[in-house]
Amino acid sequence: MKTNFLKSIILFLALTVSPSLLAHALWIETKATGTKGKPQEISVFFGEFSENDITKTEKWFSDLKDFKLLVISPSKKEISLKPNALENKYQVFFTPEEEGVYTVVMQHTVKDVYGTMILDYNSSATIAVGKNLVGNEAVSNTNKISVFTENAVALSKNSKITSIALYNEAIAKEQKIKVIAPNGWEKELWTNENGEFSFTPIWSGNYMIEFTQTEKKSGEHNGKPFDSIWKMATYQITVK
Repeated sequence: MKTNFLKSIILFLALTVSPSLLAHALWIETKATGTKGKPQEISVFFGEFSENDITKTEKWFSDLKDFKLLVISPSKKEISLKPNALENKYQVFFTPEEEGVYTVVMQHTVKDVYGTMILDYNSSATIAVGKNLVGNEAVSNTNKISVFTENAVALSKNSKITSIALYNEAIAKEQKIKVIAPNGWEKELWTNENGEFSFTPIWSGNYMIEFTQTEKKSGEHNGKPFDSIWKMATYQITVK
């Protein structure tokens, strides 16, 4: 009797634990710059960036592998990509045909309800091709939750970086942001009234920015009841 009771408690906690612990993160990695006419690699990972804990693709839960991946060109052309599963990531190549800034966008709403919550993953990155900066704007990202850094192609350590968070096509005021350094160091920041936040990196390499929102909304999702939608945005930047 006690054993069954304990099992029920453990199951309950597993289903109601914070999504940030339950679901980890889904993120894009690619080089910040590309070359017109040459293939550009884009990879999608799942796991804990701060701990360098990458989940093998065969163990991705539910229908996570069915994420949508787009590249939005400087002229706003949407290019749908179909990545291939490797051991620990999904990988795809695309060839830029224009000069300017491309925005890579990933989105996926998980089909299963976890506890009483829908999980919605969003990720983005930018690629500068040539010296033309056309397309380098936050509105190029079609996701409902996102982060954007205007000078993402020219970031260097010990120099201040200012970014902006957006939610539902509006700036996200006074919201918590997490910045993760290449060595796993983390810092929590808050956006100001303009949706901006800043930090000064002291290491070179890839940084990950995470922004989450929980929307109180109820209904049914694939036949299962839910009372909230948890949304996460991840955004990669490269510091030289």
